[in-house]
Amino acid sequence: MKYAGRLAAAAIAGVLSLAACGTDDNTGADSGATAAGSSAAAGGLSGTLNAAGSSAQGNAIAEWKKSFQSANPGVSINYQGSGSGAGVQAFIQGTVAFAGSDSALKDDKGEPAQADARCKTGKAINLPMVTGPVAVVYNLPGVDGLQLSPKTIGGIFNSQITKWDDPAIKADNPDAKLPSTAIQAFHRSDESGTSDNFTKFLKTTADWPYEPAKAWPAEAKGQGSKGSDGIASSVKSTEGAISYVELSYAENSQLQKAKVANGSGEFVELTPESAGKTVEAAEITGSGNDLKLSIDYATKAAGAYPIVLVTYEITCEKGLPAEEAKLVKSFLTYTASDEGQQALTGLGYAPLPASLLGKVRTAVEAIS
Repeated sequence: MKYAGRLAAAAIAGVLSLAACGTDDNTGADSGATAAGSSAAAGGLSGTLNAAGSSAQGNAIAEWKKSFQSANPGVSINYQGSGSGAGVQAFIQGTVAFAGSDSALKDDKGEPAQADARCKTGKAINLPMVTGPVAVVYNLPGVDGLQLSPKTIGGIFNSQITKWDDPAIKADNPDAKLPSTAIQAFHRSDESGTSDNFTKFLKTTADWPYEPAKAWPAEAKGQGSKGSDGIASSVKSTEGAISYVELSYAENSQLQKAKVANGSGEFVELTPESAGKTVEAAEITGSGNDLKLSIDYATKAAGAYPIVLVTYEITCEKGLPAEEAKLVKSFLTYTASDEGQQALTGLGYAPLPASLLGKVRTAVEAIS
């Protein structure tokens, strides 16, 4: 069953203000989901909630955990940022109540069937919860507002474009004064969900000859740097550098961000609003309360920034032990609340658009 995930842009308008998400009329949302402890504390919650997975959503989980535990002092939340793959396997094996993952359960690996078997009396569901825009960052003094097409980005990261005054870059920036500085292209040296999504973007939109993967292809060469912190530090300290990193790290390190052309050829600045428009154009390919998304990296939606990743919380719709299900449902009710989503904008993420958020809240409400 496939149906379009066209989403209302109102939730992202004025997104740099924390009021952006909270002022929307989130039709279908649980009115009790607007504060961390409004309904959860009243239930006298207690116990331990174990989860693991995506490090990309680690900062979001840390902020949510702090607020939720403050409102529910009897609850202890343990989240291990072990990586998406490890988190999914831990969920399948039954050692965690939910997994954070930079991608939905993968059919080609048999993960949906394995996860359903773990849930026993129900099925596993993918719940989008965090939008993480990926910035193309660079260090080129005197060059502001750099514009790059996907084909040019692919050529740079495949070591085919090696000077900043290359004709391809000039074509993208006809009015810029580009130096002949050598390009220093940095990539993640460790396996990363960010690399996976970035190479999916390149495979879809550019002449990228390698299969998308969490590990950077050795044939593409370039310079490796470990972790998002390492990438940000390398770009900041290296004139002529370029790389890809989550928006939060780009902003924290005050790095220059390139405008990237979407499928219509429009060069778009990365903002939470422009990233949200790509999520608006996503298609929901799951059925029922399974909200697996298909991101169109070649989206032609006006004003859409094309390089985004959506991280999921993967859990059982039904089948968790009763007390565990209660904790999962209460915590995810908070993360999908106005307050929970508003917290994301201050952390370098983008809130979910309103229509998708309403579907997430409906799915969370069904957990039992």
